[in-house]
Amino acid sequence: VQLQASGGGLVQPGDSLRLSCAASGHILSGHVMGWFRQAPGKQREFVAGITSSGTTRYTHSVEGRFTVSRDNAKNTMYLRMNSLKPEDTAIYSCAASRSNRVLASSTLYDYWGRGTLVTVSS
Repeated sequence: VQLQASGGGLVQPGDSLRLSCAASGHILSGHVMGWFRQAPGKQREFVAGITSSGTTRYTHSVEGRFTVSRDNAKNTMYLRMNSLKPEDTAIYSCAASRSNRVLASSTLYDYWGRGTLVTVSS
């Protein structure tokens, strides 16, 4: 049972970035997947999530800018982030839940991977 987020980096405001979350096979195919982030000095927050059938959910602050997707054949979930802002700076982590719908509470996710740092700065 492993999850690994990657793709973070240092970008300028307005730039785009795509994060990936690679999962062991039995996790991704049957689980809801979610992206969370934690900024310095702040609590972890839900960013976006997707069910196994492709239903998505986003936190309000990223709607219209971020797109979550998954490729079950590649056991990978993605987060496309456009129009990045300095307030998007955080460590982004992916998680998997046995629920059948996207949940915003981190306590309801069963598996977590190590995060990847996204820094948005000019």
